[in-house]
Amino acid sequence: MQPIPTVTPVDVERVIRRDFPTDQFADALNILDEYGKQQWERGSDRVQLAILKLAAGSLERLRYHTESAKSDYRDVLLSAEYPAYGKKMFRIDKLPEEERQKIIDADWQQYQEWLTR
Repeated sequence: MQPIPTVTPVDVERVIRRDFPTDQFADALNILDEYGKQQWERGSDRVQLAILKLAAGSLERLRYHTESAKSDYRDVLLSAEYPAYGKKMFRIDKLPEEERQKIIDADWQQYQEWLTR
């Protein structure tokens, strides 16, 4: 089982302020707010943080990943939260349990380090 981050709107705002210049805060927030308007767009805070992680401080990338999440939010979650697992996803069952767990642990550690920096 993959760990699932528990995040809040406070986390989203904090990361926007951390990753974007002050004069881009409103733009970044408006772009992110485009995700979660439709009934099928689930887990807004978690998905918005995944979008922020993938955007890495770029408004252009923020727009791109927001649109991607609107098509299928699982794509941004996989890329942001489980990058190593995602690269081996189609053959992960063939790996020894210990190696699978190392991948899961490394993904979780990198996400936590990014979130709390």
